[in-house]
Amino acid sequence: MTSLARLTRKTLTATNYHHLLRRTFATESAAAKTTTASPPITPSPDRVKWDYRGQRQIIPLGQWLPKIAVDAYVAPNVVLAGQVNVLDGSSVWNGAVLRGDLNKITLGFCSNIQEKSVVHAAWSSPTGLPAETMIERFVTVGAYCLLRSCTIEPECIIGQHSILMEGSLVETHSILEAGSVLPPGRRIPTGELWAGNPARFVRKLTHEETLEIPKLAVAINDLSKEYFNEYLPYSTIYLEVEKMMKSHGISI
Repeated sequence: MTSLARLTRKTLTATNYHHLLRRTFATESAAAKTTTASPPITPSPDRVKWDYRGQRQIIPLGQWLPKIAVDAYVAPNVVLAGQVNVLDGSSVWNGAVLRGDLNKITLGFCSNIQEKSVVHAAWSSPTGLPAETMIERFVTVGAYCLLRSCTIEPECIIGQHSILMEGSLVETHSILEAGSVLPPGRRIPTGELWAGNPARFVRKLTHEETLEIPKLAVAINDLSKEYFNEYLPYSTIYLEVEKMMKSHGISI
């Protein structure tokens, strides 16, 4: 019985020794593989790096793609989505958002939407009037405005921080003062000045004041051309290069 116990003890000791030896060899083999691993793969410098997290200026939605006229100025950080039509000579300034995801938005000839304004259109208007947002020619929309399913007829001024709600109508040769709110279905008649929250009639505009409305839109259009030139393929930095070369006597 004693010799059987001794034999069993020797067998177990030998088995543990061989198991420990195999583990040691396996560890050394894994370490060798780690040290001789192939170098990391470096991407080709010719490969285009796409960043899908960045802001996109043009966002097509379904079959609708925003349309921009050739001579219209749209700032680089503007967002146009869906059924948006920016016509000739118009301009959309930095940070503005035109969301034509539910209905159509039209920005007419020589009109402008200034910084941080939001233009939207609902599926339908509770007033029964057209739900699309229509901004006609020679209209100036100030900064930080909110326009939703409204109609602005030619030669009008919308002061900054104003809100035009569903179905509201601004008739031609009219001005809405800054910070005003035009409730749903409210109409500003031709040639009037309105202000307040809610907007109310203030006075009639003089003939001289109505003549100044399109002049403001034209002046902003002229200013937008200077910005537009900076976004040509080579901008206008070449003028500075030519100036520097002439100052150093280098022939161009």
